[in-house]
Amino acid sequence: MPNGAQALMQTLADAGIEVCFSNPGTSEMHFVAALDDEPRMRAVLTLFEGVATGAADGYARMADKPAATLLHLGCGLGNGLANLHNARKGKVPIVNIVGDHATYHVPLDAQLQSDIETVARNVSPGFVRTSQRTAELCRDAVDAIAAARGLPGQVATLILPADVSWGDGGTPCPPPPALQPEAADDAVVASIAAVIRADKPSALLLGGRALREPALLAAARLAAHAGIKVLAETFPTRLERGAGLPPVERIAYLAELAGVQLAPLEHLILVDAKPPVSFFAYPGKPSQLVPERCSVHTLATPSQDAAASLEKLARALGAEAVEPARQPAQRPGRPRGRLSAEKVCKAIGHFLPERAIIVDEAITSGLMLPVMTAGAPRHDLITLTGGAIGQGLPNAIGAAIACPDRPVLALIGDGTAMYTIQALWTMAREGLNVTAVIFNNASYSVLNIELERVGAARIGDKARSQLDLHGPDLEFTRLAQGMGVHAARAETAEDFNKALEYALAMPGPHLIEARIPESLSGAKRRVLPWLLRSLPKLPAPLARALKKKLAP
Repeated sequence: MPNGAQALMQTLADAGIEVCFSNPGTSEMHFVAALDDEPRMRAVLTLFEGVATGAADGYARMADKPAATLLHLGCGLGNGLANLHNARKGKVPIVNIVGDHATYHVPLDAQLQSDIETVARNVSPGFVRTSQRTAELCRDAVDAIAAARGLPGQVATLILPADVSWGDGGTPCPPPPALQPEAADDAVVASIAAVIRADKPSALLLGGRALREPALLAAARLAAHAGIKVLAETFPTRLERGAGLPPVERIAYLAELAGVQLAPLEHLILVDAKPPVSFFAYPGKPSQLVPERCSVHTLATPSQDAAASLEKLARALGAEAVEPARQPAQRPGRPRGRLSAEKVCKAIGHFLPERAIIVDEAITSGLMLPVMTAGAPRHDLITLTGGAIGQGLPNAIGAAIACPDRPVLALIGDGTAMYTIQALWTMAREGLNVTAVIFNNASYSVLNIELERVGAARIGDKARSQLDLHGPDLEFTRLAQGMGVHAARAETAEDFNKALEYALAMPGPHLIEARIPESLSGAKRRVLPWLLRSLPKLPAPLARALKKKLAP
């Protein structure tokens, strides 16, 4: 009869969980040993728990099913919390396995003893369980898998005491049944159809799975038929875009710019999304971004079938046969001259291969990425759903393992890269087809912008120094080479073009360090708060033009 770990491993594999991203310790050794007994489970070692959790997140976004993580006690879980937070905000399914001391060892309060359940509830509010007996372990695992795969997806944390893992009497359990989500009910569809027929300024706000092709097509048919606007949440979990797909405008990150987008609306219809709010609170500015005169309606909740709900609404309005608007195929030309963030984005739009996956954690350096890649071959975009930086490089690992036949481009700011730089080692060890582009502007540029926006009373040298990454300068090519990743540095557009062409043509992984100035610095950064404050007072056409200039 198998021990608990062996039975657990079979239960996970039978449920379709094929990858475990791990950073194990002593309490998890029997689980580690059980990996050899299950050929269906791929084990991927990471050098930091935040890489394991971020990789599981990226994998699930692209595979549409959970991976497992293996973390060591409460401290290991704590190290992985930031990217589990991002997964929670993105409604991403993960089965999070956290080892614990043997049940009889817990009362001794050994050096690594902690309250793992309390730590886990921050990122797994819907499912946290400590398995108490080997005979019950696999039933607990099935419950965790069911919770993770539910709608909305979630991080489910199963805490595995060492004696439950090594104990005899483990019994594998069959996987939970597949979910069959339902569309919005008839009454909801009818009420929203009536809102649209009233012909008031209205918009669909799409999030979650509503940003995949079937839902995008249905939303675009509604837009073409009824003249309503289609918007996407600011940071999509996964957005399918590019030539041939319907274009969708994302809500701007800066609250003032989002206000310009939402100001004309009288009705906002949510589809697997929530009403937009300001990312942070600012003195004297509203946190709710929906205008007071705008009514908010929900067509589909995150637990419902977004595409089926939109298709049902299209039928109710007679729009099911309408031809949707599609993004025409177009690419920017090759950039030339001194390198800048905009030119990096232009090169990516010029060279982007078919079926690429873009992981966007470029922060301010990626402002021009949406417009530069809009007409590129169709691709998937993964973004920073929870705002906790350090997601991008680990996400790229998971995406590349989920889709080994697709190229992955990870666009990463220099500050955020240092949170999970260990991900490069795992990319090299696994031989992943990832090209990481590091925008090295030697600054936490977004925080420099926020420092101006929050109305801080005085901004002196000491304050500025906390957002400056000069002295010593970060050498990303040397960091990458030290972890086995081919790397190149670019200071001109021609250098970057050459490096990107090579990386996309040769097996990965690769890193390109783009030495660039800040996208918003000096006079631009000083005038930005004034421009943002002036937007509500400007004529609507001028406000919209400024918004398009600042965040196209």
